[in-house]
Amino acid sequence: MKIMLDLHVHSAASPDGRMRLDEIVRAARARGLNAVAVTDHDVTLTDAPSYDGFLIIPGCEFSTEHGHLLGLFLREPIPKLPFAETVDAIHAQGGLAVLAHPFERSRDAKRLEPLVGMLDGVEVRNGRAERKIRDANTLALDFAQAHGMRQFAGSDAHLPGEVGAVSLTLDVPALTLPAVREALLSAEVTINGSGRSASLNVARSQYTKLKKVRARPAAYAKWLLFAAKCAAEDLFRRN
Repeated sequence: MKIMLDLHVHSAASPDGRMRLDEIVRAARARGLNAVAVTDHDVTLTDAPSYDGFLIIPGCEFSTEHGHLLGLFLREPIPKLPFAETVDAIHAQGGLAVLAHPFERSRDAKRLEPLVGMLDGVEVRNGRAERKIRDANTLALDFAQAHGMRQFAGSDAHLPGEVGAVSLTLDVPALTLPAVREALLSAEVTINGSGRSASLNVARSQYTKLKKVRARPAAYAKWLLFAAKCAAEDLFRRN
């Protein structure tokens, strides 16, 4: 069977996320998806509910000294560890370790070359990666192809409207975690979506974070400037 899945989605468990799991599933189904990976910031989803005809892949987005790392198909939380140890901990659970939006902040590919042998793949299209570096996704694809690495993709959604904006299509024998995991490592994949979320969505996520930490008025004033910058970026992009 052919399925569509988004491998990078944040719930309210992320500091800058606001979606409940049922809200994520509803948004994903509306986009024609069959599965999503919930990958909150340094928080592992360990008790994913079951949905009829829809699969939630438990995961986490780890903050490391080499940037963000997606752990997919996790069963248990992983504490804060150096990059290599985090990858080992992911693999010890039978999970997949995927480099997330590797060129979001830097064009330097050489810094990533020592990591290649540890990883199961690279996120070559991310919905938020190109806000600062406009060809970040192209650089990630070039890197994956140059090193013969499996290609992954996800929206990096923090808001319902972003879910499924980037997705993968692949064939699986069954809609189960083992079958999808195996297909991601071996089947041919098609990447869907433009990979460019509105900059204002990033500002909205930051507003969520400010509300959660009950930030002071000065922080909101700074956020207004950031939101104006994001709005200008969106306008420039449309023009």
